[in-house]
Amino acid sequence: VQLQASGGGLVQPGGSLRLSCVASGNIFSFNVMGWYRQAPGKQRELVATVSSTGNTNSADRVKGRFTVSRDNAKNTVFLQMISLKPEDTAVYYCYFWALGSNYWGQGTLVTVSS
Repeated sequence: VQLQASGGGLVQPGGSLRLSCVASGNIFSFNVMGWYRQAPGKQRELVATVSSTGNTNSADRVKGRFTVSRDNAKNTVFLQMISLKPEDTAVYYCYFWALGSNYWGQGTLVTVSS
């Protein structure tokens, strides 16, 4: 499985961004896609995931601000981020899980700064 993420960039505090990630390759019908992030000097952490059946999971620190969604027909996962804060600055990694295996995208940098 290959993952191609896009949508990162520089945004001011309070702004919005939308990340996208397309999965390609041997896609098993039941899977989980989503996003993790890693800030400088910190460990990679969960942001939000969504299964192919629509179940979502998200970190408390982003609830109410970030929304994960997907288009199963296009094997694409999205992360809509609003009310961004400087502490949201990180490299965001697309994530895919199926049949016990994890896959990671190359990461896209999100910088929240004035």
